[in-house]
Amino acid sequence: MKDDRMAQGFRKALNKKEGIVAIGGTSEISSEGTQHSISEQERFAFANYISTALEKDEDLKHVLPINPTTGALFKASADGILLCKLINLSVPDTIDERTINKKKLTPFTTQENLNLALNSASAIGCQVVNIGAQDLKEGKPHLVLGLLWQIIKIGLFADIKLSRNEALAALLEEGESLEALMKLSPEELLLRWVNFHLKKTGMTISNFSGDIKDSKAYFHLLEQIAPDGTKEGVPRVEIDMTGLYEKDLKKRAECLLKQAELLGCRQFVSATDIVTGNAKLNLAFVATLFNKHPALTKPENQDWTVEGETREERTFRNWMNSLGVNPHVHHVYGDLQDAIVILQLYEKIKVPVDWNHRVNLPPFKGVGGGHLKKIENCNYAVELGKKKAGFSLVGIGGQDLYDGNPTLTLALVWQLMRRYTLNVLEDLGHGEVAGDDLIISWVNKTLAEAGKSSSFKSFKDKSISTSLPVLDLIDAIQPQSVNFDLVKRDSPSDEDKLNNAKYAVSMARKIGAKVYALPEDLVEVNPKMVMTMFACLMGRGMKRA
Repeated sequence: MKDDRMAQGFRKALNKKEGIVAIGGTSEISSEGTQHSISEQERFAFANYISTALEKDEDLKHVLPINPTTGALFKASADGILLCKLINLSVPDTIDERTINKKKLTPFTTQENLNLALNSASAIGCQVVNIGAQDLKEGKPHLVLGLLWQIIKIGLFADIKLSRNEALAALLEEGESLEALMKLSPEELLLRWVNFHLKKTGMTISNFSGDIKDSKAYFHLLEQIAPDGTKEGVPRVEIDMTGLYEKDLKKRAECLLKQAELLGCRQFVSATDIVTGNAKLNLAFVATLFNKHPALTKPENQDWTVEGETREERTFRNWMNSLGVNPHVHHVYGDLQDAIVILQLYEKIKVPVDWNHRVNLPPFKGVGGGHLKKIENCNYAVELGKKKAGFSLVGIGGQDLYDGNPTLTLALVWQLMRRYTLNVLEDLGHGEVAGDDLIISWVNKTLAEAGKSSSFKSFKDKSISTSLPVLDLIDAIQPQSVNFDLVKRDSPSDEDKLNNAKYAVSMARKIGAKVYALPEDLVEVNPKMVMTMFACLMGRGMKRA
């Protein structure tokens, strides 16, 4: 009894911490007394960011600007339009604007928008497993903030990788290989970027929380990255450093933010966020500084070029991240090298993993960063594929995964993704073994029953490049959902095909199919991704039956 009282007292004390609002469990599942602490600081920051970033959007006039001091952010997100727009801001062209319901919304058309937003968020690598359309409609704060942060972060980090910004090579340390630099996460790269600029001042930081509370690192960083007037068309910005001598830390942080404003970077953090060391918001602030004023030059006399991420790599990476693997995958090969993520994916396809006896967990210590332990994990991952999952892994060994062999690594990841997709169908179809033939016959039967003229014989069928079989199937699953006035049917040009495909992918997501395929996959008739597209639609169609 006494323990209970103490625990309650402890919880209440916790909830009084500055800026934390406690909310009792809002879903039926969450037990009574659960506290979802949401940060007012985050709500404030995201509301202001969205109001600024999307202020010119005519379709958001009904919700912008958002009052950051109230719960207006949650109401503004409830019809799905704002979420769809934010996704397109972070990853342009993800959602075909023609599929967003914008006028005279009903509960049904709102639900469609939220489906579209959630399935598109999943396709760009957000983890939305525990978030439903109803949660967003009701504006459950912790879930809305969690989703907004994932979407915003993807946009902020988009260019913080070597393949998108070769000047990052300036951050190479002595004796370090390009491969090692490419394996760093955006957070690690930002930390290194800050320290690169602080080197001249003799300072270093190791985090974006405790180490930046006194604003000193920020003042020196701004002084280093501010335009010096040598670049044509970019006027010099003089940073006033006198704020450094302000004794009151909050006032000092306020002085700093006035200087950040001169650089067009007063975003995400308030003076309080700096002095309390809010790691999430300070990370977003530093990413904003980097994106606007990297102040890096690609080293000369370098004859290398960095290969950008292929479409296939990006799709697989987003699929893995959307399942909530840990650590987050930034670089397909580097982040799979210890097989920890691959082993988590086996669990997602119902293949048991012996974590206690067969897996070496990080941190990996020993010779060469524990490479032997990582190779043991990779060997185990290949063994599970061959013996337990029944995958075709001819000529693939653990060493190939460890070395990041692109072809062989992707061959394994594809089989994991394929099995995951088919498992969903088998669960719906009461255990009937799903495969290509079953999907093709189901699709053709569904099209015929709906009186559609489309049909195809395989996932390589050239007729798929027009996206008409996909759009006809969507319309068969949810009648009258497709606006065929927007679809080019007769002898479509390449541009028409791409427009049809963009519309088809977004429509599939809008009716509730979690599609990872991209429009280009349909136009080029990429059989692997075409198969996942039809499998996801079949899953959606079977739920209807």
